[in-house]
Amino acid sequence: MLVDSHCHLDRLKLDKYEGNLDAAVEAARQAGVGQMLCVGISVENREQVVALAERYDEVVASVGVHPLDVDKGLAAEAQLLQWAQHPKVVALGETGLDYYYSDESRELQQESFAVHLRAAGEAGLPVIVHTRDARQDTLDMIREHGNPEHAGVLHCFTESWEMARAALDMNYYISLSGIVTFKNAEELREVARLVPLERLLVETDSPYLAPVPFRGKPNEPAFVREVAQFVAVLKGLDYHSFCEATGENFRRLFPKAAGL
Repeated sequence: MLVDSHCHLDRLKLDKYEGNLDAAVEAARQAGVGQMLCVGISVENREQVVALAERYDEVVASVGVHPLDVDKGLAAEAQLLQWAQHPKVVALGETGLDYYYSDESRELQQESFAVHLRAAGEAGLPVIVHTRDARQDTLDMIREHGNPEHAGVLHCFTESWEMARAALDMNYYISLSGIVTFKNAEELREVARLVPLERLLVETDSPYLAPVPFRGKPNEPAFVREVAQFVAVLKGLDYHSFCEATGENFRRLFPKAAGL
């Protein structure tokens, strides 16, 4: 089953669908997408993300505070644990560290990341991790505060093979977005070749980072098909086998989603 393991349905650009989210979800279905994980980024959008998971059978949700949203309000551990009880909330995050866009908030980001990692361990849920220009701190915090039994995923991965290997050693998965299709992403394509198939996911991160041939246009869950087709070729696999393998990976990493 083809899965978009990371999208932001509440932020999709819907001009081509005349503002109709139902039409965008149907386009994903027609592209073969069997499940979508709609990812929360703030205290503010948590209710909307969960409502979308309740609205569509094939949509599940995560809840958390993105590192670039920490200045808008942090989530306490007890709060995350309460949110995690919802039957369609399958992960905590998107959390993590981003020193590229916001170096001045690194202490607040680290505080928030640690809370998410501890809460996920307590809740028995995986963590969705965003990391940029914070390789060592990200890995160190996962080691210190994370639960390797449930672990998580480094989403929209753009870092080195060394970081990927260190994350894999801590039971994390690696998720690839449309960036892997870009002309200047040869280093990332080499990472894609090296990551074991059983630890790989694909995503859109829509509405951002549309893959070739849609680069520069608003991204949407239907376009995860292009990501999967591209990575399947890199891995020397036929498309359907690749979709089955990454779909099984998704269900293994997010066991709550497997039961829905």
